[in-house]
Amino acid sequence: MESNDLILGTAGHIDHGKTSLIRALTGVDTDRLPEEQKRGITIELGFAHLEVPPHRFGVVDVPGHERFVRNMLAGATGMDAVLLVVAADDSIKQQTREHLEILKLLRLPCGVIALTKCDLVDEDWLDLVEEEVRDMVTGTCLADAPIVRTSAVTGSGLDELRQALKFAAATAIQFRNDSRFAPFRMAIDRTFTIAGHGTVVTGSVVSGATKTGDELEIVPGRIKVRVRGIQNHDQPTTEVHRGQRAAINLVGIHHNETRRGHELIFPNSLEESKRLLVRLHYLEEERRTLRKRSRIRLHLGTTEQLATLTLLDCEGLEPGEKAYAQIILSEPVVAGWKQPFVVRSESPVRTIGGGLILDPNAAHLKSQADNYLESLGMLEDAAKSQRVEAAIRMRGWQVWGDKDLFRLTGVEEPREAIRQLIADGSVVVIELSPQRSLRIHRDTLQSLAKNVERLLDKLHKSEPLRLVFPLSEIAKRFEHLPDRKILNTAIGLLKKAHLLRSTQHGIGLQSCGPKLSQNEVKLFDQLVKSLEEVGLTGPTVKQIESSVTKNKDSVKQLLQLAAGQGDLVEITTDYYVHHRVFEEAWSKLEAAFREQGGMKVSSIREILGFSRKYAVPFCEYLDRAGWTRREGDLRYSARTSEIS
Repeated sequence: MESNDLILGTAGHIDHGKTSLIRALTGVDTDRLPEEQKRGITIELGFAHLEVPPHRFGVVDVPGHERFVRNMLAGATGMDAVLLVVAADDSIKQQTREHLEILKLLRLPCGVIALTKCDLVDEDWLDLVEEEVRDMVTGTCLADAPIVRTSAVTGSGLDELRQALKFAAATAIQFRNDSRFAPFRMAIDRTFTIAGHGTVVTGSVVSGATKTGDELEIVPGRIKVRVRGIQNHDQPTTEVHRGQRAAINLVGIHHNETRRGHELIFPNSLEESKRLLVRLHYLEEERRTLRKRSRIRLHLGTTEQLATLTLLDCEGLEPGEKAYAQIILSEPVVAGWKQPFVVRSESPVRTIGGGLILDPNAAHLKSQADNYLESLGMLEDAAKSQRVEAAIRMRGWQVWGDKDLFRLTGVEEPREAIRQLIADGSVVVIELSPQRSLRIHRDTLQSLAKNVERLLDKLHKSEPLRLVFPLSEIAKRFEHLPDRKILNTAIGLLKKAHLLRSTQHGIGLQSCGPKLSQNEVKLFDQLVKSLEEVGLTGPTVKQIESSVTKNKDSVKQLLQLAAGQGDLVEITTDYYVHHRVFEEAWSKLEAAFREQGGMKVSSIREILGFSRKYAVPFCEYLDRAGWTRREGDLRYSARTSEIS
């Protein structure tokens, strides 16, 4: 891939000579619309090509009027360097300052400052203007930029300007990421149709490359298209790459289906989202506190959209301060890690801030983990391996792959970091099936375990006589999880930490359990003793309840408690057998199984000496609990161990 193709954008106040200067440099009049030529002002984006060997600039000429800042922002997408234009006879104006703020927010690395119309003023005035400009750009990417005095009328300074742009190009190339792994991406700034050819979209290629015949995708919307033809500065070509302007003829879409704000990308390389997690810088020039929930205009790529901005780590943001925030949109957008954005107020419209995208596919605020802000900080500033870990933590239960991590962290080869995270236990692999597994961060799993612990604590408080609760009841509260095995893994963590008691009837907290009154203790002992005496043909729960005089409402929970502690065996919710009685019955059956092999219910009933009313649920319990294995009408012994 060529490395000396760059996008150069203009900036500056209206009528300061941006378009005239570009025409003098390139021979191209970028004011192509009849209304622009009639009024003598730039309204829409204009484009030209400038050679400063060994570099080639695709020039984007932006409008300077305050009413067209939205167009300027669209043109700023993909800029590698900027040409800030200030008229010598007019000096610094409102849009000069606003455009400079936008350049700071978009993190452009370098540029050149051109003083235009220098033929209209004397040297002393030029010195004053130059000093004023130098003060204005202090602390920006243009702080050390050369200031070149020019005149589009006389041609003075144009050679010096070309030389300054050449040095700026060398600097820009050092800062940009020309990854050969980056997928193709172009934010669309124009769309139109040509008779006999169909839809054409134009834009600045911000990453990757594409060629004739490639299958691409228009997003948002996931519209599949194919590249029919390509032009670069009105010249046919078979391929375009990062740093070039491109006009791409597409097959598979009508031009009415796409617009400025859409992007042309390599299929599935970006995810659509209505939530973005960002680091926001609120401009010092503002006079009011930015409220926690504010309506804003988000400028991202070539799109502009009304959105709600929610501050995450403060109640309000003072001028000049920074904060983490979530931007919630009504329509989906696509973004990448550390992509710059600009924020403007809803009304009156003005630039108030901007920043960097940290999580382009953010979770809902309510579903964020406790360490979400910590993860955001890691995504912003940490080393590659830490960014990978932060992205995995923030994905929660979502399935992800290497391409997702590249999009979320900028790390091209995350596999080694993933292997290390798995090795040290930071990432847990849960095998969902022989073909599927889920990789989740340990903190996500521990957070789930805490939620299970909190749920059990709540259940214990609502039913203080219960020792354990059925796993099915617990699982219903976590149906949002993609697989039941995830819950089982979290429960396993609690068991490993000796926080749970586990029986065949369910799980409960070791620290919780029944606190029985004196009468309930007496009734508990009475129930266990009576069921031991009646053997296998005990009464139903309702019959037991009707036979006691006190604490009738506690009978069911006391029976469950006794089963949980191992004193009783719960055959069904209405049929309990004493543990010792069950052991004796199983011993008889086990001997019969060894002698006879398979047995029907009728044979089991005769051996144990009880009616079909008891035999059927008893045999079904043996199947369910794994004591027997049923094949047709016959049952076989499936285990020989005794109840513990």
